[in-house]
Amino acid sequence: MAPQGEIPISANVLGTIGTVLWSIQLIPQAWTNWRTKSTEGLPASMMFLWALCGVPFGVYAIAQNFNIPIQVQPQAFGILCIINWGQILLYTYKWPLWKVLAITIGTAGAFGGIEAALVLTIRPIYKAGNETPVIIIGVIAAILLAVGLLPPYGEAWKRRGRIIGINFLFLSIDSLGAIFSLFSLVAQHTFDVLGGVMYIIVIVLELGIFISHFIWLFRTRKIRKQAKAEGRTFDDVIAEHEQQGLSFKFAERKGTWPWRKSKSDEEMATEGDEKPSDKSPAVNEEGDKKDGNDEGAGKSGQDSEDLRYMAL
Repeated sequence: MAPQGEIPISANVLGTIGTVLWSIQLIPQAWTNWRTKSTEGLPASMMFLWALCGVPFGVYAIAQNFNIPIQVQPQAFGILCIINWGQILLYTYKWPLWKVLAITIGTAGAFGGIEAALVLTIRPIYKAGNETPVIIIGVIAAILLAVGLLPPYGEAWKRRGRIIGINFLFLSIDSLGAIFSLFSLVAQHTFDVLGGVMYIIVIVLELGIFISHFIWLFRTRKIRKQAKAEGRTFDDVIAEHEQQGLSFKFAERKGTWPWRKSKSDEEMATEGDEKPSDKSPAVNEEGDKKDGNDEGAGKSGQDSEDLRYMAL
């Protein structure tokens, strides 16, 4: 696996389209976050892992001497991910703005420095014929990219397949960017397997997110139609069932992942029944002693009265 030599014009054109798309794909998401002042359903881990992925992805693209648009792509991608990550810290975790700016700018600077250091270190080794470091970097980039797309599946499981907080225009642009970038690699004289795997991972996992939400829309179509006719939303239906203590098969699960199970209503009710008395043992003991003393005093008084009558 040697670095790319002469790059065909078609590869540059396709790579440019892919880079443009990946340079703007997270703008709709950032706009939605800012407009709603909410990032519920958008996992912070997803954005951070993607931002982190930009480092090995950028090193790999530069070392492999991909067409220039593809080399620029990871940088733009990483910056947009850091911006969205900062919005999550601001809107979901309620961090102060100055702290968010300090963390995001510092993280971007650190990632840029690490990428530059890796490029300067690995590129000469790769040119000397040792492919191992570049392969490792490419594998790490693919893993981070894939793992970053797993948290939305946890959010989908939590909401019975429903996707909220993630802008579907962003997902569409992101998928198209991956498709054009993949075609760009195909158009080169030699197809880079690891680079292609990274784009295929994005396409497949994002397609899964779309399918999850479409299935949820199909399953809840009657409930949503009835709620709309009554001037309500699906969330209003969920809230109504919760207020009445009624079970609802489309209610949100308490955990984020299947193995993080929450306590059932029966378990909580059992715990409530087994709850000890509010009085401490010391208080109960003191009450028992008081009852005993009262009983003893009553008996003593009765004995004294009997003796008095006997004396008379």
